[in-house]
Amino acid sequence: MTFRTKVAAFGVAAFLALPLGASGQTNTSETYRLINLFGEVLDRVRTDYVEGVDERKLIEDAINGMLSALDPHSSFMGAKSFRDMQVQTRGEFGGLGIEVTMENGFVKVVSPIDETPAARAGLRPGDFVTHIDNDPVLGLTLQEAVEKMRGPVNSNIKLMIRRGAADPFEVTLTRAVIRVQSVRSRVEGDLGYIRITSFTEQTESGVKNAVDRIKQQAGNKLRGVVLDMRNNPGGLLDQAIAVSDAFLDKGEIVSTRGRRGDEAQRFNAKPGDLLSGLPIVVLINGGSASASEIVAGALQDHRRAILLGTRSFGKGSVQTIIPMGNQGAIRLTTARYYTPSGRSIQAQGIDPDIVVEPARLEKVDQPRGRRESDLRGALRNEQQSAPQQQGGESANAESAEDYQLQRAFDLLRGLALYNQRTAN
Repeated sequence: MTFRTKVAAFGVAAFLALPLGASGQTNTSETYRLINLFGEVLDRVRTDYVEGVDERKLIEDAINGMLSALDPHSSFMGAKSFRDMQVQTRGEFGGLGIEVTMENGFVKVVSPIDETPAARAGLRPGDFVTHIDNDPVLGLTLQEAVEKMRGPVNSNIKLMIRRGAADPFEVTLTRAVIRVQSVRSRVEGDLGYIRITSFTEQTESGVKNAVDRIKQQAGNKLRGVVLDMRNNPGGLLDQAIAVSDAFLDKGEIVSTRGRRGDEAQRFNAKPGDLLSGLPIVVLINGGSASASEIVAGALQDHRRAILLGTRSFGKGSVQTIIPMGNQGAIRLTTARYYTPSGRSIQAQGIDPDIVVEPARLEKVDQPRGRRESDLRGALRNEQQSAPQQQGGESANAESAEDYQLQRAFDLLRGLALYNQRTAN
């Protein structure tokens, strides 16, 4: 997902006026020669190709080819794609509700967004899209593939999916208006649960409102919070910083380092922790990418939270959106980001403190054995005034079926119990 750290605008003329590399390996005359070569090839295609060509599309494709050859996240956006991206960061857009990247020529699913056509169809992080409406993806750029997956609301689209070593299978999805509620929350007994699905312009306020609601419902009985960022594909850098800051009282949150040393940036937390030090367990998995890795890394490095789940996606690069007048914009990788301890997450990901794989928990029926109270003539417990009830705290049906979440709640209860005993 795109990080918006800064915005700059420049054209070809401005580019040619800049120093071309600090090392001096590329000189201006060579650059002009290569640009002239491009112009000659374009002119030859325009005049001699067997069929008529769309010159705008040719040039846009050439620009996109240049950018996509750099890394999977740099690309060119036409004017329409740029407008769609701006709408998406505000938390409402049309499509399938799927965050994707490019790998080995195929579209790879980073994460489906909760409660969208992609999620309802059962798409998973790591799935590969090999065909779109029976047309092969191989040979398309990421932007071209994304454009093919977009379309009118309520229209159908067929995707061929390859998952691991299993045989490819086809799914049909119905495009919809995707309204991303980036933050959801609830209270389970004396524990809070906050789910962040993506980092949009609404996320910071959503987290603060969620914490306020949890505090109102749980009162002074609140013992901790689970922060669920599984399958969160990321989003805006400033929102990741704000969410980290909400739970940190001081210290560095993240730093970014670009090609030039003078462009390094450090972002620090301001005083104030919304939870006043209450325990936090953060859930991550292979679909947790980008901005969600910033939050997880910051809370882990400051020992503010315990991370539970599986290794994250490993996208540790920063993309800057650079408008190109009214022609669209380029998404350019301009920096890497580092956690407070100096770790680069690029292609490595964040390892949780406690590894918990997804699993299905099945209760095993066991015959009730004999207890002391069943024996004839057993002494009565003089402190027992009423029959004791068996069982623990009630659980939401969703969390009862979610093994990783249930483990997170169990860990929070254990931490709260330990802290309570050491405080007395």
